[in-house]
Amino acid sequence: MQSRRRFIKNSGIATLGFLGLQQWAYGLHAETPAADVGYGPLLQDPKGIIDLPKGFSYKIISKQGDKMSDGLFVPGRPDGMGTFAGAAGKVIVIRNHENDPDKLKYGAFGNQNELLPNVDITKFYDAGKKKYPSLGGTTTFIYNPKTQQVEQSFLSLAGTSRNCAGGPTPWKSWLTCEETTEKIGGYDGYAERDHGFVFDVPATEKIQLAAPTPIKAMGRFNHEAVAVDPKTGIVYLTEDMGDGAIYRFIPTSPGNLLQGGRLQALAIIGQKSCDTRNWKSNTTSFPIGKTFQTSWVDLEDVESPNDDLRYQAYEKGAARFARGEGMWFGNNEVYFACTNGGKEMNGQIFRYRPGLNEGDGSKGGALDLFIETPDKDALQNCDNLTVAPWGDVFFCEDHHHARLIGVTPSGQLYKFGENVGYKSEFAGGVFSPDGSVYFVNIQDPGLTIAITGPWKR
Repeated sequence: MQSRRRFIKNSGIATLGFLGLQQWAYGLHAETPAADVGYGPLLQDPKGIIDLPKGFSYKIISKQGDKMSDGLFVPGRPDGMGTFAGAAGKVIVIRNHENDPDKLKYGAFGNQNELLPNVDITKFYDAGKKKYPSLGGTTTFIYNPKTQQVEQSFLSLAGTSRNCAGGPTPWKSWLTCEETTEKIGGYDGYAERDHGFVFDVPATEKIQLAAPTPIKAMGRFNHEAVAVDPKTGIVYLTEDMGDGAIYRFIPTSPGNLLQGGRLQALAIIGQKSCDTRNWKSNTTSFPIGKTFQTSWVDLEDVESPNDDLRYQAYEKGAARFARGEGMWFGNNEVYFACTNGGKEMNGQIFRYRPGLNEGDGSKGGALDLFIETPDKDALQNCDNLTVAPWGDVFFCEDHHHARLIGVTPSGQLYKFGENVGYKSEFAGGVFSPDGSVYFVNIQDPGLTIAITGPWKR
């Protein structure tokens, strides 16, 4: 769906032209917010949950504790999501859950795991000695845009831990990521498997649990999100650590990630072990708007029993990033968020353009710091992000008064929504395949919401 230029007078939107963004990076302020971006000022929600622009509305379509079609409960702490075209215009949504084994109230099996005997425990990645299984994983629900109802829902991956974000694939599946490096014997002795891997969950309307097979060649670390380039099948990955790396996985057989491949970390040509975080303690700065050519360094021992993959990457010349979180492929580019980068630690958004020979040896593409600002009114702790069908980047903020922020391809920011009802983060924002519905979670108390309105305005 291609939008026309929006022309809405909106004095309440915090917007920055690209030049303005560069000025802000050095402590200067943009003069006047642009008037042709965004959807207008936010209106007070009479229900006191989400403020949205005029013409937009939301509906809570799923909440923690609801009974699902498989007889289990909707788990809590919903996080990253992916959408896929289903039959008869319906939408298949796969949703992560960022849960630990000891947080039973957030699990799918009840406050005492009383429903656990109803599930085939052999289909769990980590059954926790059949007493305290890992309670992350994914759920799948089928949404009917015509009725605005969830018609079916079920647990689709079981026994994984702290599933934060992930990314959709061209082969109609969701790569879900564990943000933990818990080892065998962890979780008070109940962990039966090492954690910190990526899993592939098919997008299907059939009630079933996916095969819980970790893609070990994609590395073991605190995974957050991934993005797949549909042209090459290369997978890009973020790491949610303050000194993390950005990775790419070149599969041996694109579309069949379990066949193995080559894991590499992003480096800046001419700047060995570059620090992109722009923290006040840094002795160097990474400028906004400047394009850097990149290369990729090969990594070894990628299952990393000591969670030191990022240190290996840095020693080999890879760049360092501040808590890489959301990542999405759109506009033939890879966008990713670093949630506490920047001098004021408000977050950064980077943009990577794959090269013509991407994946050929160490060759890479171009990287630029797309967004950074010291003003919390414009941006604060960007997390999950997605690219709308018309090219704008939408991201969720991760703090107690979180907002939904849009960014135009030219770098202008606008406020789209604000969580006024709960002191919790927005998470997992993603559009339906036709761009008519924006799905998003409020992590606590575990709500999944569908937002509709005049997107083409």
